[in-house]
Amino acid sequence: MVLRMNSEVVLVRHARSVPSKPDGPSEFQRPLTAEGNLQAHGLVRELSARIPTTVVSSPYLRAVQTVRPLALALGLTVGVEHELREWDSGITPHPGYAQDYAESWASPTTARSGAESLQDLTVRAVAVLTLLADDHHDQVVVVGSHGTFVARALVGFGVPGIDWAFCTAMPMPAIFRVRFAEDQVTVTGAGL
Repeated sequence: MVLRMNSEVVLVRHARSVPSKPDGPSEFQRPLTAEGNLQAHGLVRELSARIPTTVVSSPYLRAVQTVRPLALALGLTVGVEHELREWDSGITPHPGYAQDYAESWASPTTARSGAESLQDLTVRAVAVLTLLADDHHDQVVVVGSHGTFVARALVGFGVPGIDWAFCTAMPMPAIFRVRFAEDQVTVTGAGL
């Protein structure tokens, strides 16, 4: 991997959102709750201190809503990048979904029919985040995304101890900083 000089990607797991339900809203349309909207506004001070030049998000509404207050405060727009979306797990909302997720984490190269494996997600996450770092030399990019996406990105960047338990314990919102330097990638954030 060719690394980039002094680029930083700040990963933001979305704030508290309306829970997933079989009868909707869809994954793309699930919004933040009232608490989540307050959390999103509460992130502005901390995230703006990094002086980001770009704010980009998963196309899912809850991720966009989490970083939109920051973008507005900085006079920026929120760019949408499809590759920042949550894991295409093939798991539908149902009472036993947590067991399905746990099994996927135990076997990350296995994919459900028509879906991506967790290893596929890891490759996608590392590729898009590295590309963002490469496109924004010597800048800070804030990325709104999702818990599983963020966790698998951390796996891909070599952070030890990232597993299903870490993923389920990750707060909403959560912030992780990925720094790309000449010879290494360093990750810092809550619980690391």
